Amino acid sequence: MMYHHVNSDRCSNELVLFQEHLAYISQHFTSIFPTLEELPQKSICLVFDDGYYDFYKYIYPLLKKYKLKALLGVVPKYILDDTTKTDSLRLEYEHNELFKQYKNATFCTYKELKEMQESGFVQVVSHSYSHKNLTEEGVDIEKELLTSKTILEEKLNIKVESFIYPFGKYNQEILNATHKYYTYAFRIGNSIQKDFHGIHNVIYRIDGDFLKTPNEIFSFKNILQYRIKWIIKSIVGNEK
Repeated sequence: MMYHHVNSDRCSNELVLFQEHLAYISQHFTSIFPTLEELPQKSICLVFDDGYYDFYKYIYPLLKKYKLKALLGVVPKYILDDTTKTDSLRLEYEHNELFKQYKNATFCTYKELKEMQESGFVQVVSHSYSHKNLTEEGVDIEKELLTSKTILEEKLNIKVESFIYPFGKYNQEILNATHKYYTYAFRIGNSIQKDFHGIHNVIYRIDGDFLKTPNEIFSFKNILQYRIKWIIKSIVGNEK
């Protein structure tokens, strides 16, 4: 699963609906972190991109309430060590302003990330160093992949094994470079897979933003569509 916000203007869900969504997941699935071991029946991996402050403020308490695990993909360039900024200031910006306003702590701080990581409900992973489209000309791939990993491991005293592609963009060369440093690589794609080997070594995620009902994405029709895409991509490949 892929999510970004709650109560934001873009890439978001309304908080009350999202709470109902997590409650549904807690009743019907087992949330897990990436692993190469055999998975439990009806397992699900929740992944939140970017690490906005609303994750710590609203979503993290819900994960604890429903005892759900989630990955949080963060971007070290925009993370502060700590902050004295008020909640109202940190939450007041629209989606497109959040990166520009990062000095107002619009993203989770390292202090908050450490707390969540140590809770056992959140696993902090890399979403690149500066959230660039890795396929664009002139992007320092080594910096985006390795520097982000190094900073997070040093700041949080953890091992970072997962990478989430910004904008879901990559190619085979980038994928090969990713697996030099990470065991798991995540993209967008609205497909399900049987394990964390993914499809040709990339893990697809179902888009969970803009939900209309708590369980719509788990309908028979949608699950069938996700399975069909898994079959097609397994055959034809998945490079973007």
